[in-house]
Amino acid sequence: MNHDVVVVGGNRTPFAKSGGPLREASNHDLLTSALDGLVARYGLAGTRVGEVAAGAVLKHPRDFNLTREAVLSSALAPETPACDLQQACATGLETTMYIANKIALGQLTHGIAAGTDTASDAPISVSDPLRRILLQASAARSAKARLAAFAKLRPSHLAPLAPRVEEPRTGLSMGEHQALTTERWQVTREEQDEIAVSSHRHLAAAWESGFFDDLVTPYLGLAKDAILRPETSMEALAKLRPVFGGDNGTMTAGNSTALSDGAAAVLLADAAWAKEQGLPALARIVDAEVAAVDHPTGADLLLAPVAATGRILARQGLSIADMDLVEIHEAFASTVAATLKAWQDEDYCTSVGLDGAIGTIDRDHLNVTGSSLATGHPFAATGARLVPTLAKLLHERGPGSRGLISVCAAGGQGLVVLLEAV
Repeated sequence: MNHDVVVVGGNRTPFAKSGGPLREASNHDLLTSALDGLVARYGLAGTRVGEVAAGAVLKHPRDFNLTREAVLSSALAPETPACDLQQACATGLETTMYIANKIALGQLTHGIAAGTDTASDAPISVSDPLRRILLQASAARSAKARLAAFAKLRPSHLAPLAPRVEEPRTGLSMGEHQALTTERWQVTREEQDEIAVSSHRHLAAAWESGFFDDLVTPYLGLAKDAILRPETSMEALAKLRPVFGGDNGTMTAGNSTALSDGAAAVLLADAAWAKEQGLPALARIVDAEVAAVDHPTGADLLLAPVAATGRILARQGLSIADMDLVEIHEAFASTVAATLKAWQDEDYCTSVGLDGAIGTIDRDHLNVTGSSLATGHPFAATGARLVPTLAKLLHERGPGSRGLISVCAAGGQGLVVLLEAV
């Protein structure tokens, strides 16, 4: 039996730039805060929830069981099971679909999906030469053997290694990959800066209207997304130097997502169970599709959601014009622009296995409350931010309203989810 899965609501911490107001918080702290805010909002204290699924991209070894430990630290009943999942920037959407699919199958009546990341507390590792020397010293049977191992130490071995956000098969960072896509799709600096300005203005307006009052809980004295700059303008962004694409590049710190800290969670339920419990039902999760591209041979790293979008629309017998709202994750402003161009490109769409071009949307229906450029992008948290945001927007528009979430991810992957207002 297939059960209707609804989004009851969500909660997140405010997001902040790494090294900022949330710099002292660990992934465990952030995830626990997001869960507790959700628990308080929906009266779940002491409740055994069906399951909690969450994840983080930047994890310390101590966080091998991160989600379960956060559950034990939260106000949920300790009998609540939990698991960790990870799919780079699509983690928050993947955990959503993991819980949603279990509910649809009747294995759960309700559950929580979440994600967290802190670039401020990114794990630092030792170099391979130092690791080998330490292992040799540890295995040594005598003081002389240990000294011999340490005698191999060189100053260059002692430098700590921060996580490298680059593709293992190409050696290029995500920004460097996107710079290639930006040039290939002829995305201009002006197009990118316009998307960035729109993101900040829409997010500022949403905060001003009170839209996030039931989606965000203050944390560590921070009550609003700290990256938000309502005063952002085309003139101000035009003064920034390129950070990707060389001296003649068009990608800047202003039209690229900042390294961020934060966590988000979403409560999902069987529609019938939610009604019995007197809980709201904002939107129904209709479908999801994941895709991947062969970026090691030159495919655009962050355009995998294009194929996923075409497949999900075809399966549902819908067109992009049937979407009342669309959320495209703003990894970079040029990612959004290139995605929109790819949707309209017949040759590209057929090259990724679609029957033809996807089409276009009214820009007034895109990222209407701002997105990652303005809110920030704690990698694993973004999907769990987008789901309750879009669900609430669709619910406000009325039953039957449809929306699409598109998130690109490292490794040339992408996940797309379709929602419909209840």
